[in-house]
Amino acid sequence: MTRPASLESDAARLREAMAKDLAEVGALADPAWRAVVETVPRHRFVPGFYLPAEERDGQGQTAWDPVTAELDYDRWLSAVYSDTTLITQFDGDEPDWKKPAERFGGAPTSSSTLPSLVLRMWSDADLRDGNSVLEIGTGTGYSTALACERLGSADVTSIEVDPHRLQMAASALYACGYTPTLAVADGLYGYWPEARFDRIVAACSFRAVPPALLTQTYPGGKILLTLSGWLYGYARVLLTVAEDGTAEGQLLGGTVSFMSARAHAVPAFGNPAHWAADLSETPRPARHSPERITAPTEEAFHLRFLAQSAVPDAQMTTVGDVVHLVDVVTGSAAALTPHDGGWWVREGGPMKLWERIEGILDAYDGADHPGPEAFTLHICDGGQQLRHAQMPGLLLPEP
Repeated sequence: MTRPASLESDAARLREAMAKDLAEVGALADPAWRAVVETVPRHRFVPGFYLPAEERDGQGQTAWDPVTAELDYDRWLSAVYSDTTLITQFDGDEPDWKKPAERFGGAPTSSSTLPSLVLRMWSDADLRDGNSVLEIGTGTGYSTALACERLGSADVTSIEVDPHRLQMAASALYACGYTPTLAVADGLYGYWPEARFDRIVAACSFRAVPPALLTQTYPGGKILLTLSGWLYGYARVLLTVAEDGTAEGQLLGGTVSFMSARAHAVPAFGNPAHWAADLSETPRPARHSPERITAPTEEAFHLRFLAQSAVPDAQMTTVGDVVHLVDVVTGSAAALTPHDGGWWVREGGPMKLWERIEGILDAYDGADHPGPEAFTLHICDGGQQLRHAQMPGLLLPEP
């Protein structure tokens, strides 16, 4: 079907409704940002995307329905102007939206982040009029457009590692009248030609703060990014850069996650059974259940990040009832098996992975369950350390 002539008026009405909804839940307290949301046409940046189907395929994989205006105008436009993340790419493969096909499984590699999170990101970065901003991860360009509408295009630089994705975003931005500086570049290294910046904001996550971002930020400037890792633990941090190039900042609350920078993506580790073959034959009772870090709760989300900081190269997978931990860097592994209402653990390799995690959980309990805001990240020549007054310092991986 062709798009109806009423598209722009339909979109304007839905934008206004979305802005109202976001304001009611506290995501649009600033009138200036509300005006931005009511102005920027998100539909121009997402001609197609995927939404999860109601049923999985025969192998249990998520089925993803392609959604375009031509396939289903009402579903497309309704999703565009909802507070929803819209997946636009899997496994680095750019879809042909003129002939879209259903997908099964796969790892999302690009999306249009839900508007409330984009707004929260820009708000938490403490943007001020006149600030120069580097955005890492242009994606569809929608968040870039919001920044341009708020600050003016001249103060916005946005970089994207995927050249085709940037080309699509650039076309949409320019068609809407926004002219930020755009470049194909890896966020690990920032963007020297436009440095320095008052603010750097990353729409992807990193295992540690890239040093280039510190040197590309003015003293007193701020960096907002999400820290992540191979246990899929996440934490956001807002850093302030000092004159001497060091930085310090508090972890922020909430359960935000972003796709990893591609260079920091989780490596494949093979068959868990192969790793389990070399574990100790004698199990021991586990002091903590793996559910402490896997439960669908805000506390478990936070604990998974802390646990990950103690075993930064570990990954976790569950096969049947057995929870496997695998470290491809050191060759260490652990397996937890349910037993009589508790858990048994077997470990092997140079690092006792679950014992390290148990140490963090013990310290966390002893410190009376401190939330993310109780931790600060310190960056200096000695590395990147997460600190809390009553818990041992945790070093992030080498950036």
